[in-house]
Amino acid sequence: MKRRTLLSLPLLAAPMALMTPSVARAQAATLTAQDRADLARIEAYMDTLRTLKARFLQVAPNGDTAGGTAWLERPGRMRFQYDPPSPLLLVAGAGLVVFHDAELEQTSNFPLGSTPLGILLADHVKFSGDVTVQKIQRQPGQIEVTTYRTASPGDGNLTLVFSDNLLVLRQWVVVDAQRKETRVSLFNLELGGHFDPNLFYFVDPAITGRKYNAPGNGG
Repeated sequence: MKRRTLLSLPLLAAPMALMTPSVARAQAATLTAQDRADLARIEAYMDTLRTLKARFLQVAPNGDTAGGTAWLERPGRMRFQYDPPSPLLLVAGAGLVVFHDAELEQTSNFPLGSTPLGILLADHVKFSGDVTVQKIQRQPGQIEVTTYRTASPGDGNLTLVFSDNLLVLRQWVVVDAQRKETRVSLFNLELGGHFDPNLFYFVDPAITGRKYNAPGNGG
C-alpha cells in the first residue's frame, strides 16, 4: 500500500488542505515583457487544447515508474488507465478525482479543485488571479511554467512543460508540500476528437451502477 501511495497519489497530490505546509513559502515571479508574452501565448494554446489522448510515463518521488494511457477532456475530465499488471485507475470528472485500487478494493475521491490537476483541467488556464506564476524557465526548444494556487502558496506547485517552437504540452511536474516530486511525461499525443463520456465516470464494481463522478451523483 505504501508503494502504491507513493506511486500514484502524488499525481493528483492528494488534497492540498490535508498536507503540512512546507517551510519555504512560494514567491511570485517578477515577470518580464518576454515572460508576459510567453504566458499569453501559452494561455491561448491551452484554450485550444480541449481533448488529448496520449501514452504516459509517471515517475514517483521514490523513483518507481508506471505507464499507461491518458485521456484529457477540458474542462474537468481526465482518465489515467495504468498498464497491467497495475491495478490502479484514476478518473476525474464532475468536480471529483477518483483513485481506485482494484487489488485492494479501495477507492478514494477528492475535489478536483483541491488538487494541482484542477489548474491543468480548468476551462480556461489563466496565470493570474487564483493561479500565481512562481517561475518561468527556458531551455533550448522548451519552456516551463511553475505555478501554485494563490490562496495556498505553501501547499506545493505544478510545473507545465511545453515544447517551445511549436507549443505542445509534453510534461507536468507536481511538487507537494513535503517537496516530493512526481513527473508525468506524455508521448504519442493525439489531439482533438471526441471521447465516450463513460471514460470519465468511475463505476464502483462493489456497488452496481454507482458512478462516483457522474453529474448529480457524487460530483
